Amino acid sequence: MNWRKWCDDFVLAGKGIMLATKEKRFWYGFIPSFLIFGTLMNLLQGGFSKFELMGTLGFPENLQILWSSFISIFGVNQPFSDWLPIFLISLLQAILIGLIVLLWKKKKDQNSANLERAGIITGLIALGAGCPTCGTTLLTPLIGTIFSTGSLAIAGAISTIVTILAIVIAILSLKRLGLEVYVTIINEKYLARKKEENEKGA
Repeated sequence: MNWRKWCDDFVLAGKGIMLATKEKRFWYGFIPSFLIFGTLMNLLQGGFSKFELMGTLGFPENLQILWSSFISIFGVNQPFSDWLPIFLISLLQAILIGLIVLLWKKKKDQNSANLERAGIITGLIALGAGCPTCGTTLLTPLIGTIFSTGSLAIAGAISTIVTILAIVIAILSLKRLGLEVYVTIINEKYLARKKEENEKGA
């Protein structure tokens, strides 16, 4: 493996992400994804117990549970060790979705005749990136259900491994998507500059 190229790719991916944050379309994907995934992960943090509780309560109480899960995204009433993994995974997954939304829009704008191909490519990238948040959200409560009360230490260890894997997968996916976004935005700027030069020279 060429480690220098690997590191250079990460640097370019980081530049791609920074360029993406200057685009409104990125935030259209990022903000709702971050809030929805963060709330969902906090709801499922202790298994399915909150959903079971919500099934027995009325609307005001359910709204309070949802609000509590929502503000937990920002560390409110949360131990730091519980808050940090959920925050990191929600943040990384939201960046991924924001990049996917932006990339699809850029491909659409650059070549409308190639829109179908761009949509397929973006979809494949999304599938390739996977959904570490979804995996962690679904696996964590299942782990707690499978293991008995006497095996909570084992369940906790497995849950930690799943969380770490989710973060690693998200980072690797960000590298790939960040690179694609970087190339797309730089190409867009180059074409716009070339068009402007041609118009001035005409």
